[in-house]
Amino acid sequence: MILGDLGAHVLKVERPDGGDETRGWGPPFDDRGESAYYLSVNRNKAGLAADLDRVEDQALLQDLVAGADVVVDNFRPGTLERRGLGPAELLARHPRLVWCTITGFGAGSARLGYDFVVQAERGWMAITGEPGGAPMKVGVALADVLAGKDAAIAILAALVGARERGPGERWLHVSLARSAAAALVNVAQNAMVTGRESARWGNAHPNLVPYQLFDAADRPLVVAVGSDAQWRSCARALDLGELADDARYATNAGRLAHRDELVGVLAERLRTRPAAQWLARLESAGVPAGVVKGVLEAIAEEGGSPLSGVSPSVPGTVRLAPPRLDEHGALVRARGWGAFAELGAV
Repeated sequence: MILGDLGAHVLKVERPDGGDETRGWGPPFDDRGESAYYLSVNRNKAGLAADLDRVEDQALLQDLVAGADVVVDNFRPGTLERRGLGPAELLARHPRLVWCTITGFGAGSARLGYDFVVQAERGWMAITGEPGGAPMKVGVALADVLAGKDAAIAILAALVGARERGPGERWLHVSLARSAAAALVNVAQNAMVTGRESARWGNAHPNLVPYQLFDAADRPLVVAVGSDAQWRSCARALDLGELADDARYATNAGRLAHRDELVGVLAERLRTRPAAQWLARLESAGVPAGVVKGVLEAIAEEGGSPLSGVSPSVPGTVRLAPPRLDEHGALVRARGWGAFAELGAV
């Protein structure tokens, strides 16, 4: 979808018997019967249903691959090879082709790759949730999302590299597990530097204070102090100038050492006024802060559509609605990649 947002002609190939499993991941479903889950990640694609066990469809896919710049697949090892559609064979036949295989646990692993399992096995659930509480998954399938973004980045790098330096690595492997592990960033680094397992911090930060959720008089808000200068500005914006001058809190290391007492004072002060008043003061002082918004409230600011999803995160456009199963099959079978010249915009 990211590549489609950027202008690529993207053809989504699905099984004839029900297609993409996420079509059934509901409710909610829209008035066409498509699940919201499916709609969220399938705009800017044409839709083709093909049976990999039919000789005619194998030949069709061979022809489509021959005219493609990139193929993305998420099959288990051997699935394509048994049908004469193996990446190694097709890459050898088409020297300009880039192929990206997305898996759950890496090349050669036949384990099914589901976001929830990856979040459990790659440390995310161990660090998410309240201190002392149960492990908790992130509220969106973020390992899936990150793997998709990593795949888009790798594909674009391969295409640019081939243009500038000639063919390089053309069979790319991206896995949910590797993307999830890499996304642990500073939390993983903390663990490797100290040799200790990471803890759950709830809505606080393991390395920064104050950097967490607080309750104002009317609604929750977050304060995110990222430097000692911001800390001094924060304390004064909250009418706590004596804390700004306290040597114990002058550095982030000191604030970490005195986390409980400092957070207690801030929590007591923030409860005395509505969030809007504190936000105005903090913004004026240059301190990052914000209120906790619901999804509809947040999307109202960013833009989105019940049909085509949240507005693109990259500089792109929405041209095609998510396709119905085999919606463009007849056109693709007749015209191949030329079908895109006949597709209208949303």
